[in-house]
Amino acid sequence: MQTKEVIKRAKRFAEPYCITNGNGFRLKDIDPGDILDLKSEDKPRAREALAIGVQALTELQDILYAQDRWAVLLIFQAMDAAGKDGAIKHVMSGVNPQGCQVFSFKAPSPEDLDHDYLWRCIKCLPERGRIGIFNRSYYEETLAVRVHPEFLGRQKLPRELVNNNVWKSRFKDIRNFERYLTRNDTIIRKFYLHLSKGEQKRRFLERLDDPDKNWKFSANDAKEREYWKDYMNVYEETIRHTATKYAPWYVVPADNKWFTRVVVAAAVIEALASLDLAYPKVGKEKLEELEAARQALMGKDAEEAEEDRAVSA
Repeated sequence: MQTKEVIKRAKRFAEPYCITNGNGFRLKDIDPGDILDLKSEDKPRAREALAIGVQALTELQDILYAQDRWAVLLIFQAMDAAGKDGAIKHVMSGVNPQGCQVFSFKAPSPEDLDHDYLWRCIKCLPERGRIGIFNRSYYEETLAVRVHPEFLGRQKLPRELVNNNVWKSRFKDIRNFERYLTRNDTIIRKFYLHLSKGEQKRRFLERLDDPDKNWKFSANDAKEREYWKDYMNVYEETIRHTATKYAPWYVVPADNKWFTRVVVAAAVIEALASLDLAYPKVGKEKLEELEAARQALMGKDAEEAEEDRAVSA
């Protein structure tokens, strides 16, 4: 399938879940089990579509790297076991590692806490020509930190800055930061993998029952389920305040991993296609330089062939 056709089809999967204006957004309007008009028996076809999408992504990323004008930042947020790691692994499987950087942000270190909350993410932003992936991000500051106020206390902020406006201020800071990035060659796509509480429980039990998956589970994962409603509220409010045309959120149904990966791939393909990418054009001077190199190599071939004949004789 031609890359142009893949780009055209990508819109069908990505567009229904794209939020560019958070006004009135409600998380309950998106079903975590949604698979559009597909059925469970379409999984093999979806996997084939993903493979084709990955190939198209590989081609687009190669041009992105060669053109060296744009940077792409992909942000993944989700509840535990929603499939962030798997989505990143499968969707980006064909991308040249030279042009892709993945950063996972866990609990902030003492050094991180001695800086503003954006600092640790700012120093990991992608360079031009590269795709940067944040597995969790500065959005933890309006999610986990909001659900657990004690986390905010550890940031040692001046007391007068921790007031009723702290969250509104952070939403505004993030919008302005993302606006700044998009004005300076970085395009941003943000993904919230929307998992149901029931499916999370099933995946947790699977991790407990399978010895090869025990390492994925921690007691804290189960403990955080106690705050499920709180997390849903802060996710909804975060998306509502930070979804913009220049940095949209994709609220991706995550109860079916195969469908989640197709949607994420489609959104990334659409994002890259929007950049009007093209390989750099070579000027007259460069063409002359290449021709001189060609002639030199051909001359060397003739010399080496003559040397080989002399040795054989």
